Amino acid sequence: MASRKQKLTKEEELLLQDFSRNVSTKSSALFYGNSLIVSAIPLWLFWRIHQMDPYQSGILFAIMTAISTYLVSYAYRNVKFVLKHKVAVKREEAVTREVMKKVADDKKMSKKEKDERILWKKNEVADYEATTFSIFYNNALYLVLIILASFYVLRSLNPNVNYVLSVASASGLLALFSTSTK
Repeated sequence: MASRKQKLTKEEELLLQDFSRNVSTKSSALFYGNSLIVSAIPLWLFWRIHQMDPYQSGILFAIMTAISTYLVSYAYRNVKFVLKHKVAVKREEAVTREVMKKVADDKKMSKKEKDERILWKKNEVADYEATTFSIFYNNALYLVLIILASFYVLRSLNPNVNYVLSVASASGLLALFSTSTK
């Protein structure tokens, strides 16, 4: 049997891109920006409440914030991937109705083109909703884990050790929880 490689069409590449784990540059920038902000919140907590000096702990703060930013961003991507398909299924009927209302008057448009518009709009809505919910969910869970770790679990430790373990455990657990498929 002769095996030959077939190139994917643009439509097939776009469809595969919609269902892949890769995120767009725009989403990646949004994820890293948000994760940097939420990862910097513990800095204030440890500076003001645990009385850590920002000048003496600056390198520690920078390293742990960078690690936390990466892990929180990783969690955003994973949760978005899982949610996108669930949202797409739930919103399919409403999106179909909306798109069909808009293109109902256009008699020149073929059934295939209408279906493509529905699919594109459904993916756009699912992507937006999954992104916003992923950011909200992961931020809330991260902050709860930080507070539980720093004020309850590790309260008796030195503030430097408390900071490292709180941030590492909260961001690590967040990344771990994000890998579940349900």
